[in-house]
Amino acid sequence: MDTLPRFLLSESPHPAPLGSVEDWWQQHLRLALRFSLPVDVALAAGFSADRLGYAFASGYHSAIRSLLPGLPREHRYALCATESGGGHPAAMNTRLSGPESGPWRLDGTKTFVTLGHAADELLVVASEGQDEGGRNRLRLVRLDARRAGVTLTELPPPPFVPEVPHAELRLEGVAVELGEVLPGDGYVRFLKPFRTVEDCHVFAAVLGWLLQVARRSGWPDEVREGLLALAVMMRGLAQMDPASPEVHLALGGAIGLFRERVASLDPLWAQVDAPTRERWERDRPLLQIAGKVRALRLESARRSLSGRG
Repeated sequence: MDTLPRFLLSESPHPAPLGSVEDWWQQHLRLALRFSLPVDVALAAGFSADRLGYAFASGYHSAIRSLLPGLPREHRYALCATESGGGHPAAMNTRLSGPESGPWRLDGTKTFVTLGHAADELLVVASEGQDEGGRNRLRLVRLDARRAGVTLTELPPPPFVPEVPHAELRLEGVAVELGEVLPGDGYVRFLKPFRTVEDCHVFAAVLGWLLQVARRSGWPDEVREGLLALAVMMRGLAQMDPASPEVHLALGGAIGLFRERVASLDPLWAQVDAPTRERWERDRPLLQIAGKVRALRLESARRSLSGRG
């Protein structure tokens, strides 16, 4: 069995050019068949990516497979949550109806689906209605992306990581089999922990990519070793309980260390080839997404643990 640190330190740091999402997926799949842990796939695929966008795609995809370990690794998945009002549970208007009114069916719109047309299967967060307290009762539904009534409309490329496709999803009377409605509360079991799971895997993939750039560009030993230490830290956090406030505190600290390390690398980018350096400057804002959500998660963990120890 391959060991991840050895891979990161001994694999060639000269990645094959990835000219399309399909190229990315074939490379990601080879590594998914080589490594068993999703976070190891994220790290290895990040290291093997020729740009940050494809490292992010591997981190995102690995996060989904970590959240749902029973998913076959040969398929591509997209988590479909965001609607016009955002990604908060109260904003979910996509409706899962049935079975008392007939077969299960899905209706609604998701405004931003990462991977979009590239996904083979969609994991759709939908509401069954409201509970006694007026809160959305959410479920997660697993669908074939080519099911009748499913329409994916490609969105314009964003200003950073434009290689990763995104789409709007429309669901119109989509038939759902009973076994496609996953057991458990859609928010508590899936949507809420996904932010933590995604952070662990995406930051792991980015660290794998940065370590490749560091080795390829001759950055100092202590820089490479620092990146490796952060990668091992993130790998450990990815295997812990994503609902734990202790994990949220540790993850907040790890992300803080990551940001300090990234800032310290600024002078070293002059040693990097121009295409990689220019894409890094373009794509770097990706790392700032969801900053407010992370801050709220960290503050909540601090409050939860304030009476301990």
